[in-house]
Amino acid sequence: MKKINEIDISNKKVIIRVDYNVPFKEDKITDNSKIEKSLETLKYLLDKNCRIVILSHLGRVKSEEDKKKYSLKIAAKELADLINKPVKFLDQCYGEKVKQIVEESSLGEIIMLENTRIMDFPDKLESKNNETLAKFWASLGEVYVNDAFGSCHRAHASTAGIAKYIPSCVGFLVAKELENLDLLVKNPAHPFTVFMGGAKVDDKIKIISSLLPKCDHLLLGGGIANSFLKAKGADLGSSLATSDEEILNECRKLMTDYKAKIVLPVDFALDDGCIYDVGIKTIDIYKKYINDSSIIFVNGTCGKFEDERFTEGTEALFKTLKESGKTVIVGGGDTVSAVRKFGYEKAFKFLSSGGGATLEYIANGKLDALEWLNK
Repeated sequence: MKKINEIDISNKKVIIRVDYNVPFKEDKITDNSKIEKSLETLKYLLDKNCRIVILSHLGRVKSEEDKKKYSLKIAAKELADLINKPVKFLDQCYGEKVKQIVEESSLGEIIMLENTRIMDFPDKLESKNNETLAKFWASLGEVYVNDAFGSCHRAHASTAGIAKYIPSCVGFLVAKELENLDLLVKNPAHPFTVFMGGAKVDDKIKIISSLLPKCDHLLLGGGIANSFLKAKGADLGSSLATSDEEILNECRKLMTDYKAKIVLPVDFALDDGCIYDVGIKTIDIYKKYINDSSIIFVNGTCGKFEDERFTEGTEALFKTLKESGKTVIVGGGDTVSAVRKFGYEKAFKFLSSGGGATLEYIANGKLDALEWLNK
C-alpha cells in the first residue's frame, strides 16, 4: 500500500475519496473538522497541479427524499471557503453528463460529485461494491487516492472497488491515522487500558470481544456499562440498556472469561430513576487503572454529556486522562466532539477521525477498503 508521496501524481487527473460525512442542521455544517482534516492532501494535489475529482458519502440514502436531504452541496461550499478556491459541485455522481464535465475540466480545478450513496437507492450499488460503478469512477482519473479513513472499514465501490482499475495510494490523513493507531495495534505498550462508553452495546459487543484478549483493563461507561450491569442482574429501571437476551448472554460470558479485566461503574447520576452519567467514586476507581497504564484508548463517553446536567463524569474522565500524563488515543465522532466541547483537543496524543473504522482497525489490525489497495 503506497502513500501519496510515493507515487507520481504531478499533472495527473486524481480521484480522491474523502470522508465528508459531517453533522449538519438546517443546511449548515455544525462540525467541519472532517473537511479540515482533508486539506493537507488536497493542497498537496493542488501543488502538484492535479485535476481533483472528490468523492464522498453523506448519511444513508434509503429514499428519493434522502437524496435531497443528504446532498454534498453544503460540503462543497464549506471546502471552497476553507481552501480559498472555487469548488465545482455536480448534482450527480454517475453518467455521461458527469463524464463530460470532468473531461472538459482543467488541471488545477476541484470538482466534487454528489453523494456516492445516491447510488444506493434503490439497488445499493455503492454499498455492494458494484463493479460497473467502480469502473465508471475509475474512468474519471489516472490515480486514486483513499483519504477517507472513517469509511475504510467498508469495501464499497468508492472506497475499494475503484482501486482495482487505476493506480492507488492513501492520502496523508489515512497514513497519519494508521501510524498513530499502530501504537495500539502493533505490540502496544502494557498495561494497555481501554475505556469504552456510548449508548448501544449491540453495535460494539464484537469489538469488545476482540479487544479483551489484547488489553489489560476495560473500563466501561454509558449505555454499554448499563447493559453489563443488567447482565449481572442489576435493576436499572428504564435506564438505557440492551434488551437482546443473546447480547446479555455474551456480556455474561465476557464477565466470566475476563473477570479481572472488566471494570464497571459503582455510582451514578440519576434523573427520575434513570442512569445518565457515572459518579465521582467511579472516576476515582478508573483513575487508579489509568495511572497504572502505559497507553490508553478512549471510545465513547461516560453518559449523556450533551445535557449540561450530566457532563461531570465525562469531563472528570478527560481531566484524569490529561493529568495522568499517559499516551492517550481517542477515537469516535461523538467522543472527539466531547473532547472538543470540554477543551481537551490538545491534551491527548491523537484524535482519530474514524468511528467504526478506528475500532475495526484496533480490534482486527486491518480495514477492508485498504486491503483492496494492496491487490
